[in-house]
Amino acid sequence: MTDVTRPPEGPSAWPAHRPDLLAFLPMIQVAWSDGVLTPDELVALCEGLEEQDWLDPEGRQILRSWLRPDSPPTPTAVVELREIVRSWWPEDRRVPDSLAGLGLELIRGAGLTAGPWSRDRAPEALARAEERLGIPGPEAVRELLGISGPPRSERHRYTRFWIQSLGSYLNDTHVDVRTRVLELMKSPELALPAGLPRSEYRERVLEALQVLAREGLGGLAYPEAYGGRDDPGAAIAVFETLAYGDLSVLVKFGVQFGLWGGSILQLGTAQHHEAYLARIGTLELLGCYGMTETGHGSNVRDLETVSRYDADAGEFVIHTPSPDAQKDWIGNGALHGRIATVFAQLEVGGTRHGVHAFVVPIRDDDGQPLPGVTIVDRGDKVGLNGVDNGTLAFHEVRIPRENLLNRFGEVTPEGVYSSPIPSSGRRFFTMLRTLVAGRVSVAAASVSAAKTALTVAIRYGDGRRQFGPPGSEEVPTLDYRIHQRLLLPRLATTYGLHFAVRDLIKRYTTGGGGPDEAVEIDAAGLKAYASTHAMATIQACREACGGQGYLAANRLGALRNDVDAFTTFEGANPVLLQLVAKGLLSDYRDELGDLRLWGMLRHVAERAGVRLTDMNPVVTRRTDEDHLRDPEFHVAALRYREDRLLASAARRLRDLLGDGLSSFDAMNRTQDHLVTLARSHIERLVLECFRHAVVRAPTPGLSDSLDGLATLYALATMEKSRAWYLESGYMEPAKTRAIRWLVNELCSEIREQAVFLVDGFGIPDEVLRAPIAPEGGGST
Repeated sequence: MTDVTRPPEGPSAWPAHRPDLLAFLPMIQVAWSDGVLTPDELVALCEGLEEQDWLDPEGRQILRSWLRPDSPPTPTAVVELREIVRSWWPEDRRVPDSLAGLGLELIRGAGLTAGPWSRDRAPEALARAEERLGIPGPEAVRELLGISGPPRSERHRYTRFWIQSLGSYLNDTHVDVRTRVLELMKSPELALPAGLPRSEYRERVLEALQVLAREGLGGLAYPEAYGGRDDPGAAIAVFETLAYGDLSVLVKFGVQFGLWGGSILQLGTAQHHEAYLARIGTLELLGCYGMTETGHGSNVRDLETVSRYDADAGEFVIHTPSPDAQKDWIGNGALHGRIATVFAQLEVGGTRHGVHAFVVPIRDDDGQPLPGVTIVDRGDKVGLNGVDNGTLAFHEVRIPRENLLNRFGEVTPEGVYSSPIPSSGRRFFTMLRTLVAGRVSVAAASVSAAKTALTVAIRYGDGRRQFGPPGSEEVPTLDYRIHQRLLLPRLATTYGLHFAVRDLIKRYTTGGGGPDEAVEIDAAGLKAYASTHAMATIQACREACGGQGYLAANRLGALRNDVDAFTTFEGANPVLLQLVAKGLLSDYRDELGDLRLWGMLRHVAERAGVRLTDMNPVVTRRTDEDHLRDPEFHVAALRYREDRLLASAARRLRDLLGDGLSSFDAMNRTQDHLVTLARSHIERLVLECFRHAVVRAPTPGLSDSLDGLATLYALATMEKSRAWYLESGYMEPAKTRAIRWLVNELCSEIREQAVFLVDGFGIPDEVLRAPIAPEGGGST
């Protein structure tokens, strides 16, 4: 049967007896090379044909026969046109920059130096036809002749010395601890294979934890008397480094030594330290941290679990009054934990004294639940399936009076409650403030997870070749602007977060009497910002690696699923960002925690006044590159946004309260505003820490590289918020367009250093364990 949809084939061979028509051949070949001659291309060529008044009827008929969309030339004929051009073209001849120029060179090569092509009108008409065709001439000529494009610049390869210098600068604290952990992570006990069945996975994670405990790495934050080093910074360094590997190992490590052990250390007193800390550090006593309830996640203040004191027996009675009050998502709870810190409402003599922490045994020596304790395995999860999460419920479970962790509240044998902090609200927040190390640690681990993903994706993008200029080899995918846009601003943000989190760790560990309010605010904000950034970065890296990123062996899928939990535990991110905003709005943090807005406007006016110099019309319109690269402009722009959002949030709350709304409703009405304020605070904090790191860099080479990254971070952050800057009048459209242009330019500049910058993270290939990431990233 005849295919009626297929057009009849046109000419099959170029007329050898008409060399005077060779000038048209390059344009005809290029027009048909993609298989379709569009109407616009037909019009352009036909107009060029009509302007050639010297053509005889036969010549016009020949050319028209090659320009009929309803009767195209055969595929073989199109290929032969290309071969004719190449056969006429000597290799040593200069390459023209247009198809018309190539056609004229073919005429000259055929010896037709006289005639119409020697006069101006014919070449000019041919050039006009090409102009109407709209094809980039130089590229089309190179492709037609099979000539490689302009030579691409060689990548700037950094020496191992430079990579080590950067790595030493990034990891200049607790070097001994980080080195020990990385060496252990290369071992089979910690390098767990993908795809393990859940039961085997959990046991392998426990074995990894035993290795870390034997090395003395679990109790580094504990006092020396109990086998530790009294060094919370070292403990965070272990956690941060473990985050390059299997995150189930990381989380189980954090549950055992950070949450369970940390609650004993921070909320207990000497009797509890003596009874538990050494055994926790050696993994002799596996425990749990029972705070979250099914019906109360972030709202710890209103937990339902009750601990009633029985003065006659000298015991506390722990009870779960409803299904919503069961302790949920408890790490170590489903399988390995034998004892738990349980947070419950303390009731003495019929009076409630708020949430306190109690040590509650949950299993016997054979691993069976103790009487009154119900344990349920939570089963498969989105990620972290090497961690045995469970739910715990208690039915009138009795524990000794001494099992109250009594640093902030005590009950005498006779049933008299006392506390060094008279306010229940302040006591509650003081208790939670001692546990801020968890948020600091999760922020650090989130940055490590982002580093892992970026190392895999950037190394892969540097070596994976795809497409390329006509006539040239394929080029690395990291050369493409869209690929750079996907990865490099995230690389810059990861570097900024690295320095901001390290600064936070320093402030936290040198605080002496415990974290101050600023540390607590920044810990909450950086945990939220860094974990959200890690999730987005890992997904971007997964996409940047194409199908290879979907392969389990390359870790990106598991990394994404595991980090997902970081956005929830240690406080759900939206709740933490509101905590940050409340802290910024007032010095009265405890009262704000109760949603009472006493003193809301205190100090706001002096702190959040509009900087009139920043609103100068000259500044809002400046688009020159020197200004846009100026660090002072970057800091001023981000600080202005934070201050203006702070002032406007305070005004909105004041007006809503003045209209008679309750504190709760006023906060609820402005939640989106408060979350935006919190993010702007963290973005400004990250930039300032980043800028300090640039200044401190030990060599000009490192400071120059970091300066480019800091500039990219600042401008990409402004670009992301360009709608706000336009609405506020801080920038005009020309300026936001100039910022977008410069972000593109910075991506191109940083692309040349991208592999060096991820190699500087110092993640050993044996720990990275991603087959698509070439060892050493290709640096020499």
